[in-house]
Amino acid sequence: MTSKIHAVVDALGNPVRWLLSGGEVADITQARPLLDGLNADAVLADKGHDADALIDSTQASGAVAVIPPKRNRVVQRNYDRHLYKDRNLVERFFNRIKQFRRIATRYEKLARNYLSFLNLVCAYIWIA
Repeated sequence: MTSKIHAVVDALGNPVRWLLSGGEVADITQARPLLDGLNADAVLADKGHDADALIDSTQASGAVAVIPPKRNRVVQRNYDRHLYKDRNLVERFFNRIKQFRRIATRYEKLARNYLSFLNLVCAYIWIA
């Protein structure tokens, strides 16, 4: 039994939204629910989120999509490489939550309990 944490962080690396899904679920499937209703100037994501539907909906909401194109894309898109460097804030967030052993090893059998501890850790990050 595996699970995957999907998260949105702000410009300081603090968690804004997060979801839990099965480990086999692709990241792109959770992007739209995470981004719905958020006002952002830019959306930074990795190559796994390079899909025309996500990029179009991001740009329609007024945000800039800073997502590098996949290598197999027929028409390569341009993206702001300098702004993309800030995506490390997401990786730092995941590094921070993995410092909590209960999150890193997933002791809980129920997704509900695991998500509860994830909520607690995210609240702690905001306070600390």
